[in-house]
Amino acid sequence: MKITVIGTGNMGSAFAKQLSAAGHTVRITGRDLEKAKTVAAPFANVSAYAAVDALGDSEVVVVATAYPDAAKALQNLGDLTGKVVIDITNPMSADFMALTIGHETSAAEEIAKAVPTAHVVKAFNTLFAQVLADGPLFAESQRGSVFVASDSDRAKQSAVSLAQSLGWNTVDAGGLINARYLEPLAALNIYLGYGAGLGTSIAPIWLNK
Repeated sequence: MKITVIGTGNMGSAFAKQLSAAGHTVRITGRDLEKAKTVAAPFANVSAYAAVDALGDSEVVVVATAYPDAAKALQNLGDLTGKVVIDITNPMSADFMALTIGHETSAAEEIAKAVPTAHVVKAFNTLFAQVLADGPLFAESQRGSVFVASDSDRAKQSAVSLAQSLGWNTVDAGGLINARYLEPLAALNIYLGYGAGLGTSIAPIWLNK
């Protein structure tokens, strides 16, 4: 799969690592092109681009910025008509202990409004960067879950295929409106990791008995 990753922080770097290992072709971009080059350098099939050139022929865009930066970063890529946009953001307060929006909308729904010709899917937002970078296997051979919500069947299937190519189990979380549940789930995980001191190697997992 040909994928553009926006963001050169911990999540963007984790995606570069895992997508490269799975054999995907990755174009990575961020506000600082030199940092993007540094992130890309260790990995096969990962190249850094300025935003204006970063979309190329990618079928999928992963937005791995902070939520307030996401819409503008996507728009800076150019025409996203027909592209699948995987939104991994969470609308967190500065101290990461509260959501800034919810109930009547979600980060994913707001991003979808900002790029109306793209197919937006919520996925990967419940994972810490450390967990994404380390891979899907936990203690006792438990395999982690990626929750996927979208109104577009194609976007949902693209996110499912990508997550499974990285080794994750996937859970169909319904339409994009259910990002209103997934973002609080991520906020709970963030609280447990930081506020309750459980660390950043935890993740919510749905198990079938």
